[in-house]
Amino acid sequence: MSKQRVWLIHISFWLVYLSFFLYQVSNFRRGRDDFEWGPAIGIGTVQLIFTMSVAYLNYYIFLPRFLNHRKVWRYLLEFIIPFAIAITLRILLTRYLIDGYTYQRKFFYSTFHIVETALITLFISLFIAMVRFAADWFELAERKKEMETQKLTAELNFLKAQINPHFLFNTLNNLYYLAYSKSENTTEVIAKLSQMMRYMIYDANHLQVPLKKEIEYMQNYISLERLRLNNQTPISFDVEGPVDQLLIAPFILITFLENAFKHGVSNNDTSSWVKVRMHAEAHSCVYVVENSKITSVKKESEEKSGIGLQNVRRRLELTYPGRHELLVSEDEKSYRVTLKLQLS
Repeated sequence: MSKQRVWLIHISFWLVYLSFFLYQVSNFRRGRDDFEWGPAIGIGTVQLIFTMSVAYLNYYIFLPRFLNHRKVWRYLLEFIIPFAIAITLRILLTRYLIDGYTYQRKFFYSTFHIVETALITLFISLFIAMVRFAADWFELAERKKEMETQKLTAELNFLKAQINPHFLFNTLNNLYYLAYSKSENTTEVIAKLSQMMRYMIYDANHLQVPLKKEIEYMQNYISLERLRLNNQTPISFDVEGPVDQLLIAPFILITFLENAFKHGVSNNDTSSWVKVRMHAEAHSCVYVVENSKITSVKKESEEKSGIGLQNVRRRLELTYPGRHELLVSEDEKSYRVTLKLQLS
């Protein structure tokens, strides 16, 4: 809760208090020829000053001390003594202003009036104290929410940072292979890598990017893999729907594509293949990656894939809580990953 709202509550309360006092005065003056506004305003001023003094002494001094030392008896002692002094002074001044101690207004000399004044002042002090507790509670809740947001942002940035080095490592390996084999496609690979790096450095730093750019990034990745494989492996990438109108968290989709080439493609296996489909609608998309299964996959490669899949699962939980569905299945010959996302 902002300080402006807290002070607005305080001001509104005292305006209501004054309105109630004026209402009482207006009822009191009906049918009384001896009524004078001067003493009434003086009594109201005394009430307001002493009530506010007790309430805000508790608000700014006694209550914060109690919250620090947490000793109830000490707090009661600190509060009761100033409270009793304030009530006594208020009663004495009120009697002086109402009739100059002539005992013409017997009500103001009664025990009932003293008890009533003390209880009203105590109630107002408790209400003002509750405003402080409410303000502190809202402030604590906002800080907690802010810390959780910062924590989630830091974790997302960490997970995204893990993706970039992993991609660079794979691409540099591909580039090394092409350069080693003196392939004519080396310059084309460098150009596509430059385009992908531009996307990684500038565009992907945002929380969300156009789905079209994410698809272009994956198409470049597939182009690099095709060049590395000399176009000998069947690779398809079909896109349907209004991808220009949707936004997505960057690098959510690439892990599944990397795993497909890692586990589904081999230079020594002519039957390997990869199929990728993207179907977009008004506020959602379905992303399907299928690849052939290669029995000669090394255990170390499987472990690295598991880390990447765990990474993307965690990012999905943080970025699309309750708005995604991830299905991973396999049979003797193929793997299949289906990701359904609710997008904006």
